[in-house]
Amino acid sequence: MVVLMLVEINVANFRSFKEQQTFSLVKGKGDELLNQNVFTATANKDIALLNSAAIYGPNASGKSNFLVALQCMRRIVLDSSNNSKRGDKLPVTPFKLSKENRALPSEFEVTFIIDHVRYQYGFAATENRVIEEWLFAYPKGRAQRWLGRSWRDKSQTYDWELGSHLQGERQLWQKSTRDNALFLSTAVQLNSEQLQPLYDWFNNTLRFANVGGWNANFTASLCEMTNGKSQKSKILAFLKAADLNIDDVLVERRNFDSNELPQDMPDSMRDMIARDFSGKQVLDVKTVHKDSSGENVVFDFDEESDGTQKLFSFAGPWLDSLEKGHVLFIDELHDNLHPKLVQFLVSLFHSKEINLKNAQLVFTTHETSILNQDVFRRDQIWFCEKDKNSASALFPLTDFSPRKGRENLELAYLSGRYGAVPFLGSLEK
Repeated sequence: MVVLMLVEINVANFRSFKEQQTFSLVKGKGDELLNQNVFTATANKDIALLNSAAIYGPNASGKSNFLVALQCMRRIVLDSSNNSKRGDKLPVTPFKLSKENRALPSEFEVTFIIDHVRYQYGFAATENRVIEEWLFAYPKGRAQRWLGRSWRDKSQTYDWELGSHLQGERQLWQKSTRDNALFLSTAVQLNSEQLQPLYDWFNNTLRFANVGGWNANFTASLCEMTNGKSQKSKILAFLKAADLNIDDVLVERRNFDSNELPQDMPDSMRDMIARDFSGKQVLDVKTVHKDSSGENVVFDFDEESDGTQKLFSFAGPWLDSLEKGHVLFIDELHDNLHPKLVQFLVSLFHSKEINLKNAQLVFTTHETSILNQDVFRRDQIWFCEKDKNSASALFPLTDFSPRKGRENLELAYLSGRYGAVPFLGSLEK
């Protein structure tokens, strides 16, 4: 079994993050919930990691920007070599409220584990070029420098360091790497077998969802019969466990019909959707409930509540992430969900019977009912807030040394002990 997991993220000079911020899923000193929320990540068991982490903070504090930073890094890794041309802009946005920072590159670094080997990969970039790029591997606990790349303004060239442990056509990959592309992406495009798993980690292991979550199509597709198999029973079990009174799910494929689009939709949007979906099939989802006499009653999916629709849409990707060991990032997990459902979703990542591949969950939320030591270890809670210069800071609960098993985390947070709460003023006439 290939082991894939996240260790640490560093972000600097991106959107609301001015100074470097570090987010870690490395287990801290506490020994609480070891059998539920912690797992070992390397062959010699020298790194213990967390299955989940929650990030709290007021609106506009930068929580979403932290997730956007990792999405931006992922996009550059996946697209900088394949889809861009020389001169194309990179999608980075520096901290704009500082004249100095506006001229500096944004910086991203991720430490992750693939098949028990730790890798540390990062780069700094402006919209015009990659300024630095680096890669270290730790196959036996000691660092091997596989890649170093630094831009020199005076000579208008790069200084390169390609380590001896990096195998393959290194000089070809170096010559083929454009200023606005990553060496990692270029080498993989030119068939680097050694770097392919790192690219695949960004492509396949990282998963994101925003406040709207997913649409229902993926979950619905799992309910279909494919090659004689269906995962409908798993989806229904998930919905039953979440206390949704759904007895069956009916899925029908039909040809897209632009006449079914809302009549008040702008013509330009209608034309675009009609063009994109022309000749394609769409999934029509219906739910089945039993009435008071035990008879089946069929509902259109849009007749269900917003919370039910969202949880159904979560079911497929959630179970898929647990089954495949993804690193899953969710923005505003609480949206349209009861606090007990939020706790239910998180608990699946803490279950050793369900989360067999140690999938990891990182989410932002305002839901404080789960902010307690029965659900999370103290090192699983993070906060985000802005300083007087509107720069975001990301920091862990452990900075405040809360008492193990005794401190009421929810009450302490809402009372302002840890910061990262809104400061509300009065509305005067």
